[in-house]
Amino acid sequence: MIAEQLARWAHDLRPTEADAALADRALLDSVSCAVAAREHPTTRRSAALGEAGRWGTATHVLDLDDLHLPSTTHISTVCVPAVLAVGGDARDYLAGAGVMARIGTTLGWSHYTAGWHATTTSGAMGAAACVASAFGLDAERTATALALAVPASGGVQRAFGTDAKSLQVGMAVDAGIRAATLARDGAEADVSAVDVWLSLVGAGSAEVADLAPDAAAVPDGLAIKIHPCCYALQRPIAAVHGIRDRIDAATVERVVVRTPKGTVTPLIHARPRTGLEGKFSLEYAVAAALLDDHCGLASFTDQAVRRPAAQHLLELVEIELSDGGDGLLDGEVDIDVHAAGQVHHARLQLPPGAPQRPPTPEEMERKVTDCLAGTSLTADDITWSAAAELLRSVLS
Repeated sequence: MIAEQLARWAHDLRPTEADAALADRALLDSVSCAVAAREHPTTRRSAALGEAGRWGTATHVLDLDDLHLPSTTHISTVCVPAVLAVGGDARDYLAGAGVMARIGTTLGWSHYTAGWHATTTSGAMGAAACVASAFGLDAERTATALALAVPASGGVQRAFGTDAKSLQVGMAVDAGIRAATLARDGAEADVSAVDVWLSLVGAGSAEVADLAPDAAAVPDGLAIKIHPCCYALQRPIAAVHGIRDRIDAATVERVVVRTPKGTVTPLIHARPRTGLEGKFSLEYAVAAALLDDHCGLASFTDQAVRRPAAQHLLELVEIELSDGGDGLLDGEVDIDVHAAGQVHHARLQLPPGAPQRPPTPEEMERKVTDCLAGTSLTADDITWSAAAELLRSVLS
């Protein structure tokens, strides 16, 4: 049974140096994102959730947290808060992150394109695996924890652009902790429930890959976001920035964006009016990239989205979709910006921060510095032993 296979893999995990480096970067990235969201309205509205759920909400609400591309899941926004809340460490993070990556990949791209929010459908079980590891549960009890997380394994993309998207994440974190705690305390469950659930939500395969002892904890690594918006927007923003210095935004007459249909699946807000909606708008992302030297936190506020210049530019964006696309980075994005009688062309396959194009130290430093602005914190303060108290003090 799949729960038993995943539980045995997580229990027997022996992280490599590369795995440990990924975990440490995930911690730095996630906690920085949570700190940056300390004053966000959705963070304040999450008080009804548990402590870890509030941390998960804060980590995700800016849409700046890392992403596992094969599963289309934001692994660390679930697994880091779950681990920290129960006093776990990097190894516990990797156990849960690996389970979440494998469940999400088993669900496949068809699950995501059907409208499920894959981060939350696979997240409850990912959090449960993290906490089971931190509790020192054996493989049998860990499989039970996964089965007990099944009732909370849901969430849909219609939440995108609203408070519900990040709150769904927080709910998944809390559910995973609850499931592992129940398993620790002796609750029983039929572990075949995980197999049944996978079938019901459209898993493309009944088998889980990458369970060999020497497999990477998180197969294919994690993508780091440079811009605080949906990962589907990282590539078009980077493409426009590549030609921006040759264009006066005030002279733009037309913008044509060509990309495979699948790469825009989560981009459901063509005419955004809020910062949250702007994070899921291809039209706004192009406008912001033309207007802003760096599309950072300030580019995705309500005020920024409502700028007359941005609203004017997004009306000029035309989108031409080709058939297919089996992931957010499938194919290429191809952009023509018509301005002042000239056509400026950009084409891009991999944005900065993609697993095959990791962020430079300078890009990572800029991101962390932006997130920690207004506090006395530095990257050195974010460690597995100190991060929980840090979040308690910042997000209380």
